[in-house]
Amino acid sequence: MTRLSAFFRLTSAGWALVRADALIPREVEPLLPPSARWAGRFLRLFRGSAAKRGRPGQRLAAVLEKQGPAAIKLGQFLSTRADIFGAAFADDLAHLKDRLAPFPLAVAKAEIARNLGKPLGEIYAEIGEPVAAASLAQAHPATLIDGRKVAVKVLRPGVERQVQRDSAVLRLAARLAETLAPASRRLKPTQFVEVVIRALDLEMDLRFEAAGCAELGEAMAFDPYMRAPSVIWEGVGKRVLTLTWAEGVPLSDPGALELPGLDRKALAENVTRGFLAQALDHGLFHADLHEGNLFVAAPSAITAVDYGIIGRLGPGERRYLAEILYGFLNRDYARIAKIHFDAGYVPAHQDMDAFAQALRAVGEPVFGRDAREVSMGRLLAQLFEITALFDMALRPELVLLQKTMVTVEGVARRIDPAHDLWAAADPVVRRWIGRELSPAAKVRDFADEALRALKALARLAETPPSQPPAGAERPRAWPLLWFLTGAATAGAAFAAGILLAR
Repeated sequence: MTRLSAFFRLTSAGWALVRADALIPREVEPLLPPSARWAGRFLRLFRGSAAKRGRPGQRLAAVLEKQGPAAIKLGQFLSTRADIFGAAFADDLAHLKDRLAPFPLAVAKAEIARNLGKPLGEIYAEIGEPVAAASLAQAHPATLIDGRKVAVKVLRPGVERQVQRDSAVLRLAARLAETLAPASRRLKPTQFVEVVIRALDLEMDLRFEAAGCAELGEAMAFDPYMRAPSVIWEGVGKRVLTLTWAEGVPLSDPGALELPGLDRKALAENVTRGFLAQALDHGLFHADLHEGNLFVAAPSAITAVDYGIIGRLGPGERRYLAEILYGFLNRDYARIAKIHFDAGYVPAHQDMDAFAQALRAVGEPVFGRDAREVSMGRLLAQLFEITALFDMALRPELVLLQKTMVTVEGVARRIDPAHDLWAAADPVVRRWIGRELSPAAKVRDFADEALRALKALARLAETPPSQPPAGAERPRAWPLLWFLTGAATAGAAFAAGILLAR
């Protein structure tokens, strides 16, 4: 897609929002500063008939649905934030999750057979009409020839071309943001967009999703919080995915939270703890945990589906996340500030004490209050102001983590309006801290370092440094003696670490 075509598509999307009065809706005018009010009034001079239809969320949903997968993903994100935008707005966007118009069953069957390279009767006894249709694919109930009930996911025809066009528009929008709004550069919009595009590209190959589901399912099995379906590998292809049927009701169903015997408090806690246990304990997590991807059953069972986006964290990011949460749980703002500086998330020239003071200003009003009294919108606005004040740049490796944390909290709050994110996180975070930062863990780390040093010395002995040029003075050294000394030291340290860890 050419840059000119992308520009026209971006302009068209903006114009559609203006015509529907969905960019700066008239309903929110009383909440806006004077400059935004005047901008909204100017834009409404160009509104069309669509501006008269329904509430702001309904108008926005109608526009986003026509703009393609990337825009629909944005709507899915917004629909989880009922605590910021209001329940009516979130409900109006909810149908974007899994209730879009499906394509015909005959088309799906032909695509499944072509992609798997075999007749349907060799795998499936029956394939039914679609039960969910999202922006990229739709799901069909089916029965295997051995009688097991499964779900078959099939990509939409032509969706790859649509994603390519959307990606070009996203890249253009990011470049324009950096050019026209210099203040946005610290948020690195182009890098953020590349993370989103990469995730969409991976979603275009359902073999990756099958692998992610299997890997994350193994991680989920260690805790009772969340489960994953099993993969039926003979029913997996680039555009087709077959999983065991997820029991329960999708959380996006209006009646899901009215199931008999459902424990809403425990269910909300399982959503939060399930995500944190994945991220902290295993370094990978389901990065698209909106209601359409969560099936619930009484009293508090959750099965997650749609593993197209899997987030991963290295040891450093996992430690950063755990220590930040632990610091907030203990209201230790000096520790949180130090962690930010040590990780390089705040530039070294900034004042650490001032940063700790700013964190206290955000954290203290939250503690000791009912969750329903806390304005998450105001809290997020304060955090954004702090990142600007201290010149903090967006960390691309944490984009999916940050996005998923916001989504998870929004979903948990919709399940239980009094959900306390910090209280729910407490046992998972303290478990990680006790395991990874205890004295025994430090001894174990010391032993690991000693073993690595021993291996490095062994490699050095096998491949000694190159000889100096002819005529140069040779240093008086005893390579074998130094190696034996270093090996003995490292070995002793390793043995001591093992003994102390017992």
